[in-house]
Amino acid sequence: MSVFLTGLMRHLPPLNALRVFEVAARTGSYSEAASELGLTHGAVSRQIALLESWLGQRLFHRSGRRMVATPVARIFASEVSGAFERMTTAAEACGRPDARRILRVNAPVSFAMRWLLPRLALFHDACPSVEVVVTTVSTVHEELRGGFDVAIRRGVAGAGAWSHHRATHVLDDIDTVIMSPSLFAQRPILAPADLEGHRLLASETRPGDWIDWLEAAELPHLIGRPRTLFDHFFITRQAVMDGLGIGIGPLPMLDIDIAMGHLVTPLPQIRVHRTGYVALLPEGTDKTAPSVRFVEWLAREGMAGRKRAS
Repeated sequence: MSVFLTGLMRHLPPLNALRVFEVAARTGSYSEAASELGLTHGAVSRQIALLESWLGQRLFHRSGRRMVATPVARIFASEVSGAFERMTTAAEACGRPDARRILRVNAPVSFAMRWLLPRLALFHDACPSVEVVVTTVSTVHEELRGGFDVAIRRGVAGAGAWSHHRATHVLDDIDTVIMSPSLFAQRPILAPADLEGHRLLASETRPGDWIDWLEAAELPHLIGRPRTLFDHFFITRQAVMDGLGIGIGPLPMLDIDIAMGHLVTPLPQIRVHRTGYVALLPEGTDKTAPSVRFVEWLAREGMAGRKRAS
């Protein structure tokens, strides 16, 4: 038996180099990998070189000042990430039942800021032994490359929609016009025609929001109007709150702003339903894992919001 195990171990790639490679491929940067792992840039480079030597092929190529993963390396990194996730799940299952669990959640910035974080204390109250660590991505279509227990993305929860992941619908996404109370007091919008003359604010991360809403409002002649464009919705939201113009916003994520009087929805009856958000768990996740409880809690919170809105 010991001879078999020794032979098996001899055929495994260097595990530390694999971990460094996975982080470098996921972050797309040797420097970011070094920062995440607490290593120097040179140490990351040496570990990558060690793995490349073991595999007999290059994993990264230089593009400008950055090292970019090859297509084969990206596929390999996805498999390595899945393997690390399975090892993490297995280790947690074998750990002390009273040990504090770290739950890594990856979500789009706006979802995290405007919906998840304001509610997170409720989950901590229900599961005090679980510590939630939230990281963010700038786009809802960010590639799933590991490094987390739960990922939030925009999409559907149908069977087969997410490769190697189990999806649960969490939150609807319903667009309507938003504006600041002060701007509404100065130039109220009581009917769709009142949009004439208002500055339209838009977000690169939510393309097509204005086009779809203007069509729903039967204002197609305004579709070609120039819009002030920001790179992310949370910047657009701030500009709307500052009274710089009117925007299109997702109601579930703005419920708190509306309740606190920071924003108003002048034409709430005109709504556009968009693809909502799902919570993703790697296939094979143990049903008793904290990540499963967290996704169930997310789904309950989303359902409670839909009932309040109906």
